[in-house]
Amino acid sequence: MPLHYQSCSFRYRHGRRTVLDGLDLTFPAGNTVLLGPNGAGKSTLMAIGASAMAPQTGEVRFGELRATRRGDLRAYRRVVSWLPQRASFLPGMTCWEHVAYVGWLKGMGERQAWRAAPAAIERVGLTAKAGDKVDTLSGGQRQRLAIAQALVHQAELLLLDEPTAGLDPRQRRRFLDLLAELRGSVSVIVSTHDIADLDQAFDEVVVLEDGRTRFQGGVERFEAHAEAGSVPGRRLESAYSVLLGGAEA
Repeated sequence: MPLHYQSCSFRYRHGRRTVLDGLDLTFPAGNTVLLGPNGAGKSTLMAIGASAMAPQTGEVRFGELRATRRGDLRAYRRVVSWLPQRASFLPGMTCWEHVAYVGWLKGMGERQAWRAAPAAIERVGLTAKAGDKVDTLSGGQRQRLAIAQALVHQAELLLLDEPTAGLDPRQRRRFLDLLAELRGSVSVIVSTHDIADLDQAFDEVVVLEDGRTRFQGGVERFEAHAEAGSVPGRRLESAYSVLLGGAEA
């Protein structure tokens, strides 16, 4: 099911620059990577898509549910889950308790959330850590736990904002493997600066610049923008640079 932004505009109260300006953008089902330089509006776009913020004009829809309609908000947040750049955890809780707690916050009954937590933890490969306290986990394990929290209430779409920030190469590889495992069962939109290996984890690429869509299409079509003679392992970076006129990732 697609996530659709229609004529969305947004400016922060004390900002002079319009972050989004009448944006029309549809994210299809599947795995999509959202690229763009700092200040492009990626985090704002994700927060609006999660209904954490509302656009000044326009609307956001997931299927028939509208993030901007009060009557739809509860149901919208059940099916659209958001992982911001800095996921927060409550101290003293085990992984199982924390995931169940988030499910309860999302509107699940207490027993239902408690029973659903192990399956969400298993999906991210943390079953062996289910009884461990959250503060004993590594950075990569915490990131997986955050995704389990996003999955526990059976969300249909995950919005992940810079989920690989601070992860080492091995942890990042595990994250990409997780995206591959989730394919077909839940749609994922990942905002990131890291474009290495995106051909292994994503179906669609969106490039945002100054609050406007610079590119949208499949990974092969994105790579086709690379400069002739680009080294095979650097063609995605070249394509990104060409699309942004040489801007830094």
